[in-house]
Amino acid sequence: MPTREPCPLFINGEWITSTQTETEPVYNPSEGVRISATPMCGAGEVDRAVKAASAAFPAWAETPALERARLMFRFKELLEKHYEELSQIVTREHGKTLDESRGSVRRGIEVVEFACGAPSLLMGEALENIARDIDCDTIRQPLGVSVAITPFNFPVMVPLWTLPIALVCGNTFVLKPSEKVPLSAIRMVQLLSEAGLPPGVVNLVHGGREAVDTLLSHPDVRTVSFVGSTPVAKYIYETATRNGKRVQSAGGAKNYMVVLPDAEPDATVDAVMGSAYGCAGERCMAGSVLVCTHDAAERFLPLLSNAARGLRVGPTDRDANAQMGPLVTPQHLEKVRASIHTGLSEGANLIVDGREVVVHTCPNGFYLGPTIFDHVQPHMQIAREEIFGPVLSVMRADNLDAAIQNCNNSGYGNAAVLFTESGGAARKFRHSINAGMVGINTGVPAPMAFFPFSGWNNSFFGDLHVQGHEGISFFTRQKVTITRWTRSA
Repeated sequence: MPTREPCPLFINGEWITSTQTETEPVYNPSEGVRISATPMCGAGEVDRAVKAASAAFPAWAETPALERARLMFRFKELLEKHYEELSQIVTREHGKTLDESRGSVRRGIEVVEFACGAPSLLMGEALENIARDIDCDTIRQPLGVSVAITPFNFPVMVPLWTLPIALVCGNTFVLKPSEKVPLSAIRMVQLLSEAGLPPGVVNLVHGGREAVDTLLSHPDVRTVSFVGSTPVAKYIYETATRNGKRVQSAGGAKNYMVVLPDAEPDATVDAVMGSAYGCAGERCMAGSVLVCTHDAAERFLPLLSNAARGLRVGPTDRDANAQMGPLVTPQHLEKVRASIHTGLSEGANLIVDGREVVVHTCPNGFYLGPTIFDHVQPHMQIAREEIFGPVLSVMRADNLDAAIQNCNNSGYGNAAVLFTESGGAARKFRHSINAGMVGINTGVPAPMAFFPFSGWNNSFFGDLHVQGHEGISFFTRQKVTITRWTRSA
């Protein structure tokens, strides 16, 4: 893996050093030390990457789908071979536990596995005699240069949501990972090149606003995929569509978890803990609001509070027993701490204060422990806005109908979860909830690679989601041919 600073770019099959002098630090958040630097690429370098992808497109589009799939098989083999290495890189630059990193890398590999089925996935449809002597068929063809702008929280998984599907569909690719976590993307692109990828088919650039705006407006870019916060997702969607791009733009979330009194206590507490504090809450599928109905709060909150206080927070790069790691940067740590301050000023009852956590072995790490607010009201900022950290807001509701209404009043729509033993309640929740991904007795209802990651409302801007058959549709366009042949004598 390249170790020189700043992190290199990959353009037209070559690793190069950016000419830009401005960089952003890359941290090991467990230790609180800088481990690399990300160059803030200018428009010229981004343009060079897009043009390399554009030049490579005609030959790659004509490469048989079977050959493109075989490259994905080789890529998958390399990902499996370097699975542990990739997981350790994610832990080192992001801070999540090694088990969490392994899980996220595995989910990424599953998308590659799905993409390996390209010859079947890309098949069209045909019907003869749609009218007398007239036949009709459809085929799928690639669009051109595809761009992915990916977030810091899943440095391997999220790029793999789009890259393998775009490639097997015949598109070329430019990846712009988060400047906070470039090392995972660099290693992935190295493995992809090792698998035999032709020069220019995949390119890697870094940067911030200038790099993103160049990608959104470049005339050779045909599709844009984004995952990040809702304000940026909305900006990406509006800017890219205004420039004629096809866009899938996933934003943030405020995911509600509803607990009915009949829910199994221990399993529910485990699921809520995993949802609220997994990956230190830095994920768009984190459960950040817990709505307790009837007397559920009295039953579950003592158990949940004890579990939160007992969660082991520590350096994930060297403590195998750490159950939760640090936040990604010192700036993000301060932002989440400010949200706790806001909750206190709004009058919420802070029953578990993560600011009290001290990791003596790593005093410079970016640590915040599990935090729980009780008696949170729907109008409070901590109940409405995404915090993206280990902060759980507990609300009360008289019944399931009131809980559903609280959930549906959120402007987001990624996920909603119900804990119950009642099939009738589960059916009502599934039918009535205004969210694209629903969990029943599961804390994180994130779909597998062959289903779409189906955010709604302000959690998604666009029409076709990542993963599954929607991903295939997003990265292709259909051509319909109608044929008339006169009958032979």
